Amino acid sequence: MRKILYSSIIIIFFLACNLLYAEIIIPVVSPFTGQLATFGEGVKNGAILAEEDINKSIGANGEKVKIILEDDMCEPKEAANVATKIVNMKDIQIVVGHLCSSATLAALPIYKNVKLPAISPASTNINIGKLSEYYFRNVYKDDFQGSFLARYIDEALKMKNILIFYENNDYSIGLKNAFESEAKNRGLKIIGKESYTTDDQDFKPLLSKYRAKKPEVIFIPAYAPHASLIISQSKELGIKAVFLGADGLDDKILLQNPDADGLMITTPFIPDKAGELASKFISDYRAKFKIEPNWFAANTYDAVMIAFQAIKTVGKDREKIRAYLAGIDSPEKAFKGVTGITYFDKNGDCLKSAFIKKIKSGKWVGADIQLK
Repeated sequence: MRKILYSSIIIIFFLACNLLYAEIIIPVVSPFTGQLATFGEGVKNGAILAEEDINKSIGANGEKVKIILEDDMCEPKEAANVATKIVNMKDIQIVVGHLCSSATLAALPIYKNVKLPAISPASTNINIGKLSEYYFRNVYKDDFQGSFLARYIDEALKMKNILIFYENNDYSIGLKNAFESEAKNRGLKIIGKESYTTDDQDFKPLLSKYRAKKPEVIFIPAYAPHASLIISQSKELGIKAVFLGADGLDDKILLQNPDADGLMITTPFIPDKAGELASKFISDYRAKFKIEPNWFAANTYDAVMIAFQAIKTVGKDREKIRAYLAGIDSPEKAFKGVTGITYFDKNGDCLKSAFIKKIKSGKWVGADIQLK
């Protein structure tokens, strides 16, 4: 009898220990190495801060959150490899990622096949939500962002002649197409469109073609490393234009380039325009990382919080988590986070307000004119 009682105590003890140290594991996928590793820095910092904030309050049923950082290098092939690794891991109920649209599109069918929900804090390609009922995102789409930028040129800048440089990838092409459509509707004049690949470095021959046409705006719906080259080489050729881009240019590479002063981009989050709920996040982020939070950090923080809230509410069941996220479908049911409210449409897409910010003396600041 004593042996049975002793064994029972041991079993209860170990069960209690397992409960005490149980974890909610959330993989966060982004480019942490490679050409866009600076984007991944904001994602990593936002995820770490979310993990700390959740764990200060212990978490659901005594379970703490554990963030696992997975590097996809913003490469579709590597994204597929990482997704395959994640679906073969134990105790994964949701993924936060990926960042690049091409990476998300590569990983999406792998998650969908095993009915694993995912939230992207940054992928804006218009097709993502249509391809899987298990994919959600707390960032606006490229059709909204591209149209918004054309509207900004027309209504705020009041300029007409536009030159476009875009990279041959899903993100850049989607933005370019949406921008072009709205620009045409508004009677803006696109004087040229030039595509390039990841390996291209010398843009002077292409820029020289348009110098005599005097573009008023050079629109670069791409990523920061190439945009920095295009801006500097334009100025070397004496081209005087306003440089405009999307959220893919939100990178310290451009802050470190004096030629990029005045560059304007869209963003879903600006610290000096953020609401009351963002104040603590911004303060904690500055204190911990000694830099300003960018929108990748803020959106990732919210995405981790949404993922945690789903598990806390419905438990560790993928279908219930998917249904819970799909049920956040109106302003009344919205998740209230540091980037404002987030709710999803029938495709798992969300609408966010867009802001314009610019580089001034090596810092991002809100543009003087904001559209409603």
